Amino acid sequence: MDEKMSASNIGGKTAGYLFEFKHDGVYLTVYPNEDDEIQFELSDMRQILSDYKADDYDIELLAKTVREASGIPVKLANEFTVPAEGTGEVQNVSVESRLEDEHKNYGKCSVEVSADRLEARVRFEIGEGQAVPSVEMIMEELHKKNVSFGIDDAAIREASKEGKPFIAARGIPQKNGEDAKIIRRFALGEKGKPVLNEYDQADYKNLNLFQIAKKGQILAERIPHTHGTPGTSIYGDPISAKNGKPRPLPVGKNTVVQDDNFLVADIDGQIVDTPKKISVDPHLDIRGDVGVGTGNIDFIGGVTIGGNVEQGFVVKATGDIEIDGLISGAVVEGRNILVKGGIQGMNRGHVKAEENIVCTFVENADLEAGVDVYIRDVAMHSTVRAGKVLHMDEGKGQITGGMMAAGEEIIANIIGNTANVVTRLTVGVNPLLQKRYHTVLNEYMEAKKKLDQLNKTLNTLGKIDVAQLPKEKQDMINSLVRSQFPLAGLVERCEKELKEIDAEMQKMKKGKIKVRDTMYPGVKLSINSIMKNVQTEEKHCCQYVEEEYIRTGPL
Repeated sequence: MDEKMSASNIGGKTAGYLFEFKHDGVYLTVYPNEDDEIQFELSDMRQILSDYKADDYDIELLAKTVREASGIPVKLANEFTVPAEGTGEVQNVSVESRLEDEHKNYGKCSVEVSADRLEARVRFEIGEGQAVPSVEMIMEELHKKNVSFGIDDAAIREASKEGKPFIAARGIPQKNGEDAKIIRRFALGEKGKPVLNEYDQADYKNLNLFQIAKKGQILAERIPHTHGTPGTSIYGDPISAKNGKPRPLPVGKNTVVQDDNFLVADIDGQIVDTPKKISVDPHLDIRGDVGVGTGNIDFIGGVTIGGNVEQGFVVKATGDIEIDGLISGAVVEGRNILVKGGIQGMNRGHVKAEENIVCTFVENADLEAGVDVYIRDVAMHSTVRAGKVLHMDEGKGQITGGMMAAGEEIIANIIGNTANVVTRLTVGVNPLLQKRYHTVLNEYMEAKKKLDQLNKTLNTLGKIDVAQLPKEKQDMINSLVRSQFPLAGLVERCEKELKEIDAEMQKMKKGKIKVRDTMYPGVKLSINSIMKNVQTEEKHCCQYVEEEYIRTGPL
């Protein structure tokens, strides 16, 4: 044994052990050894205890402390004696009197433990003429508080010289795991809403209607959840941590999972993004015209047409349709329809969109959109129905002739012309709901009529003994009886739908017609079923209903 002995401690981290002789007994700390080298023997420990006459220790506890090497102080004995300096003799010293001598000129220190049990802060009370508490005194206070983990020996030695408050021990905070995240690798703008340019003007040629994916393209990436890392308090107790929550990839139609954490398009098509799923609609790209070379188009997905849709042909798609040229006397039906040219109806065919229609001009055409219609220049002698708003306030923005209907608003620069051509405008009732109402009503009336006639026939036949009739007559009567049930079911469904449509129409907002420039005589208005014939030019105004009359107010 070549370690320097003192009355307060023997050994240190470099020796692999530390004996501490305190007022309440003898403590041994055995430090973990990463190199697994034997730095001392059990007999060495016993010799030190023998030198200090600490004979009342438990040999099994000593062996266990050496074997576990936990780095935590373990009390081995209650009493000891200190060898006398300068002689080979042992001087008997009571613990209380020795500590009294040691502490009588020292100030006090106290330990505060944070609420999260991760810090032990030491504060000092040092009076005039008193010395800073020693390392041993600070350690003693830590032991009283059961602080055994994360003790900063260097900070304690420094504090014993300066006497400033300091953190004597730090635990390891727990780290909770992070939830899984889904990162979309594409950008869908506000669907159906035009982009504003630097002058805050709407660009109706850029409505963010289309987002195309190629087969193999990564659509979304999942950042997996992580597991929490437990911490350790300054008492040496474990602090539990929460694991992050997993999250599934938003797998939809025509997408596949790749390498566990990537969602990939399985086909070329249009991205359809919902909160729970990302799907890909197949997309058809026609580089030229739709005409003799292609025939009619009826496609499940989106369609892009590089040219015109020629007279007499049909384009139908469940997705969006984008046409670079014109629609000329054709039938076009899709979810959103963007026509970079115009629509020439030629009093045949029609254009129908579930959501929005965008085009440059309309002439002798029939348009129907479930949401909004955007026409940049002119609408001449056409029928246009928009579920919500008809926008004609960009470019020339003139409505001349025909019938325009919108559920909420019609906004135009010019309505009518100097020739006072009849131009009809209707707002305040969703024209599509109104159209559907009349369709269902006609279906209901026809089915009800057939059912009434059938019931009269069956009532008449009910007076006849059917069993006496030939078999073919019996089969005919039985067929009539069976046919009344589907008719009765159709009547019931129509009645229900009529009530639902009527309820929806009752909830419609009050309609408005806004004129940015001029509205000419010859224009006939219907706002919330209130009629008005325009007799004089009206400029820069808003038409609305108040107290059962159509009023004219400022924009």
